[in-house]
Amino acid sequence: MGVGKRKLTMAAVAVVCAMTVLGAPVTAYASQAKPAEPTPSPTPTPSSSPDPGSTPVTNEELERVRTKLEGLYHDAAVATDAYNAAEEKADKQSEELVDLAHEVVKGQQKLDKLQDLIGAAARAQYRGAGLPPEVRLWLSENPQDFLEGADRLRQGQLATKGLLAEMTQTQQDLEQYSKDASARWEKLETNRKAKEKAKKKIKKQIAAAEELEAQLEDDERERLTQLEEEAAQKSQAAWLDSGILAEINGKATPQGKKAVEFATNQIGKWYEWGAEGPDTYDCSGLTSEAWAAAGLTIPRTSQEQWRQLKHIDIQDMRPGDLIIYNADASHVAMYLGDGSIVHAPRPNRKVSIAGAGTMRILGVVRPDA
Repeated sequence: MGVGKRKLTMAAVAVVCAMTVLGAPVTAYASQAKPAEPTPSPTPTPSSSPDPGSTPVTNEELERVRTKLEGLYHDAAVATDAYNAAEEKADKQSEELVDLAHEVVKGQQKLDKLQDLIGAAARAQYRGAGLPPEVRLWLSENPQDFLEGADRLRQGQLATKGLLAEMTQTQQDLEQYSKDASARWEKLETNRKAKEKAKKKIKKQIAAAEELEAQLEDDERERLTQLEEEAAQKSQAAWLDSGILAEINGKATPQGKKAVEFATNQIGKWYEWGAEGPDTYDCSGLTSEAWAAAGLTIPRTSQEQWRQLKHIDIQDMRPGDLIIYNADASHVAMYLGDGSIVHAPRPNRKVSIAGAGTMRILGVVRPDA
């Protein structure tokens, strides 16, 4: 086996082995079993001391905590979208690399066969090419046999040229496969780094949020939850007061009904970044899996759902449509009708029903447009 052939074969084996490693599942950060609420730590609140007579945290201070938590979880959601996008690209690139490895193996096998055929043809031509054609004609007992043999020889020569051309093309294909594999490997490595960077940011943001909540006493945490609910109710009331609900009367399609049924069946399951079920979900993991259950593949992340799916006016919404939230499209929920959504809110929360207007709406997209 020549040096070039050994290199190509070794490259193919290396790519296949690498794909086996890269194909291993990524362990999600969050645990499958989560507590009903973050476990409080004995750390005192920033504005009070552990003494019984210390000044309680005011609602204004709790509101600042709520705003800070909202920002931390928003940043975690943005990082989660980046992680999911990198993972989706990496999966696709891994599949492409495996396909290329298979093409390299098949190309090498084809090259081996062509080389054998060309060698056999060359040996046959060599055996019959020792004498000039006119001498072989003179020595031939049957001139017709000689002419037929000469014709077969010409055909053989043409066939050999064809084999040589095919071998050259096969060698060029193998070289291109090698270049493509190298380029895809670099992209895969870039996405791996992007995933790790996003993963670190997610962990950092969630840890900061949990640490902030852990500094609160039990009653302060209850008041914080109440403030969150009041803020959500205020946003929903303002949205409904606009009269928008009177204009929304779309009916779900059969596929939309299936997507809604799947999504609502997940109510009560924990949020987990990067998760696509069946036990935990992040926001876009829930919506993409719901529509997959309805027989339709949609983009994995909320940002790509916003970018690729058809945009719909809010007044034209129907159950099953996806509402995209925040200016950076960092959150997504599924519209249920009657001004309600089902969504996976954030870490330490479960899949639940909420008002469609409880967050800042960027727009609406329709998977089954």
